[in-house]
Amino acid sequence: MAEILSHTESVCPECLARIPAKRVTEGGDTYLVKTCPLHGEFQTVIWRGEPRITSWTRPKIPSFPKNPATEVRDGCPFDCGLCGEHRQHTCSVLLEVTQRCDLNCPICFADSGETGLKDWTLQEIAAWFERLLAMGGPYNLQLSGGEPCLRDDLPEIIRLGRSYGFQFFQLNTNGLRLARDPEYLAQLKAAGLSTVFLQFDGTNDAIYNRIRGRGLLVQKMAAIANCIEMDVGVVLVPTLIPGVNTENIGDIIRLALAQMPTVRGVHFQPISYFGRYPEQPSDSSRITLPEVIQAIEIQMNGLVSSRAFCPPGCENALCSFHANFVLMPDGSLQPISRHEQESCGCKPLIAAEGAARARAFVAANWVSPKPAKDLRIVDGPSLGEWDVFLERKRTHTFCLSAMAFQDAWTLDLERLRDCCIHVASPDERLVPFCAYNLTNQKGHSLYRKTNGNHSA
Repeated sequence: MAEILSHTESVCPECLARIPAKRVTEGGDTYLVKTCPLHGEFQTVIWRGEPRITSWTRPKIPSFPKNPATEVRDGCPFDCGLCGEHRQHTCSVLLEVTQRCDLNCPICFADSGETGLKDWTLQEIAAWFERLLAMGGPYNLQLSGGEPCLRDDLPEIIRLGRSYGFQFFQLNTNGLRLARDPEYLAQLKAAGLSTVFLQFDGTNDAIYNRIRGRGLLVQKMAAIANCIEMDVGVVLVPTLIPGVNTENIGDIIRLALAQMPTVRGVHFQPISYFGRYPEQPSDSSRITLPEVIQAIEIQMNGLVSSRAFCPPGCENALCSFHANFVLMPDGSLQPISRHEQESCGCKPLIAAEGAARARAFVAANWVSPKPAKDLRIVDGPSLGEWDVFLERKRTHTFCLSAMAFQDAWTLDLERLRDCCIHVASPDERLVPFCAYNLTNQKGHSLYRKTNGNHSA
């Protein structure tokens, strides 16, 4: 029997009009159900299985922008900038420094290489650094695209950002240039690169042929090897597609563990459908966050327990999960996070504090660990296995996380207003990630300049 859990708002996948929506649970699964007066009803699965959605959500006290950049006129999602009704501070800003790309993936947020947009100049990027400081920065920065490594001056961009006080630079990359050009990677590190967010969809080329259009495993492993050589931290980023690589989740994690401590974790991104989709994607073509958690537990054969996975403290609880571990010398994973899977009666989180903690966690744990000689040593009696754990916690922390991006069928405006990952738009606005990439079924976008034939 269907039960209405709560009400929210969404958009029509055909016309993008804002419409009422409700979260409806039936048979243990939760759906976003909405009706457009012109285009009818849409129902899409958003949560399947354990942990239950009612045990996952948690109360939060909003933190609104102190200096909103745009006025509220048409309402969410049409006034992004950020507007005064956005409920979360910025945690991470994505700078798309180029729209060019050296791949032509069928799966792509940005429809890269087809926009015709010119690369931002150093002067335009400097203006963004100044703008972000005025908006409350410095924030963690993601250098993205397109493929950012197509810019020869990327090291100069990092040095420029550091001169403005930005300390954390994440490189979102397919890794092709890092694989073939270790000198370029050395220049990035010398400039102050913090971590590499490496597109990594699986452990065999059959997967890459399906998702990226060509075999890429050799290049991916070469990029990791060069990061090991240069002592640059890496997070593996698989796009998960049912029937393509969802049975490879455990193998991806085992490969990541074998490359520690350079590889700091795996960040899964269940596929979202942006671009032209004349027919609504089926529920069988989606994988939800609890299904990813269960797949990890099953495919890791007991090495990882689902109890270690927690809701986020920064973005909306329905957007992501994380679990933190220490890899011990015997190959076991000692969890250092735990979620009590009962209805949360906990004290509400303050959104701004969650954003600050998220920035600090990423900056501390996604980078390559410092060598022991760089740390202050405290003499004292040995604590046996506890000493081993503390040392491994310093060098071998490992994070499993996921982010469920929203498309026109799954967009929940309550979640969108809680977004803390914001894109620096060419029109000088900060736009929540899912709003920036949102398209209707024909591929028409609210914010991104694109030809509208992409998904991720």
